[in-house]
Amino acid sequence: MNKKQIITIAGGGSTYTPGIIQAVLNNSDRLPISEIRLYDIDGKRNEDMALIIDFMLKKEGHSDVVLSSTENPKEAFTGCDFVFSQIRVGGMKMREKDEKIALKHGLVGQETCGLGGFAYGMRSMGGLLEIVGYVQEYAPEAWILNYTNPESIVSEAVRRQFPGIKMINACDMTISIEETIADNYGYDRKEWVSTYYGLNHFGWYTEIYDKSLGRDVMPEIIEKLTSQTMKVADFNEGDQSWQDAFNMMSVMTKDFPTHIPNNYLEYYLYPDMVVEEADKNYTRANMVMDGREKNTKEMAEKIRSGVKEDVLNFNFGEHGQYIVDMATSILNDEHRRFMLIVPNRGAIPNLREDAVVEVPAYVGATGVEPISLRQPIPDFHKGLMEAQVAAEKLLVDAYFEGSYQKALQAFTLNQSVPSARVAKIVLDEMIEANKEYWPELS
Repeated sequence: MNKKQIITIAGGGSTYTPGIIQAVLNNSDRLPISEIRLYDIDGKRNEDMALIIDFMLKKEGHSDVVLSSTENPKEAFTGCDFVFSQIRVGGMKMREKDEKIALKHGLVGQETCGLGGFAYGMRSMGGLLEIVGYVQEYAPEAWILNYTNPESIVSEAVRRQFPGIKMINACDMTISIEETIADNYGYDRKEWVSTYYGLNHFGWYTEIYDKSLGRDVMPEIIEKLTSQTMKVADFNEGDQSWQDAFNMMSVMTKDFPTHIPNNYLEYYLYPDMVVEEADKNYTRANMVMDGREKNTKEMAEKIRSGVKEDVLNFNFGEHGQYIVDMATSILNDEHRRFMLIVPNRGAIPNLREDAVVEVPAYVGATGVEPISLRQPIPDFHKGLMEAQVAAEKLLVDAYFEGSYQKALQAFTLNQSVPSARVAKIVLDEMIEANKEYWPELS
């Protein structure tokens, strides 16, 4: 039996924290814990979340687990074993600005894609590098399991400044896609061995081997996708924006029926359609603030008021389970397979070596072992990816060098942007909006 672990959640006030904690509690045989620390620079959000997590621990008979919430990095990280990072630098208010500035100029307004994603990336790099620095100082042997977006950009930044850090970068979107496909078409995702490549929120499935059926089921899934629209999975039920995204997945598959796309590709392949359907005054950030964030505050207030029944109101999904599975795979040397964001180094043989890509990988006690695809990827995908990789690298250059010129090049090259003129207009507005968060560019 492993010793009981100390887990720190960076961005502890996030509305996703209860899902992670629930997954930790559900897997206490594989991930025994002695302590949970919630770290957040927003003390009020962290206090609310601590109330909710304390309620969960007592309700499920885990009163022996020590819970703390803090804004002090030394208290948060000293001696911890795992850091689950899910910070959002600037919070939802800055996400709203990212989305609405882009939309005002006829561009995609989305938190990780397009110029909104680049604005968020410029904020996130500084925040995550700070977290990694704290971990290196106070818990150098800890593993950082990172959910902080935009993953490709922040992964590149961390790789440059902390090349030897024990960190795994992951996104649960592929699991969400697979769960949705399996639920709609009658498969068991636990029987799947999937092959996928791309960048974060920018990739394609090449094979979905079903062990129970003994065959690649991707051709039949493509046929289904092109003939019938999927319904969102239970964890996104009632969310029209996610339903729209999966509707677009069918459109993409009809137009390009050789692979199953990540549904975020709609922002790069069909930006005009996305903008036409968008509400410039009420974006996804507003939906989250009026939904998950409001719901979290209401739960905390119920607990403060002494309510004991019908308090927790979460739809956990796979988000928490995915990161916990990574932790247990490290702790128990399980060598489980995940889709992870890693330096390419030949995993995609005809893509530049230093790209940060998302591919299948095994995780064990020594970390990540990426799987080589062996075969070159198609020129269409390669061309899209190479342009986006270059744009992301230029953005990271801009951050470290304080270079306005590199930032403008990155914004111009982003796959959702039609011209340098509009890229410059949006960049200048983003600089003004992000004075508190971005490095000075000159």
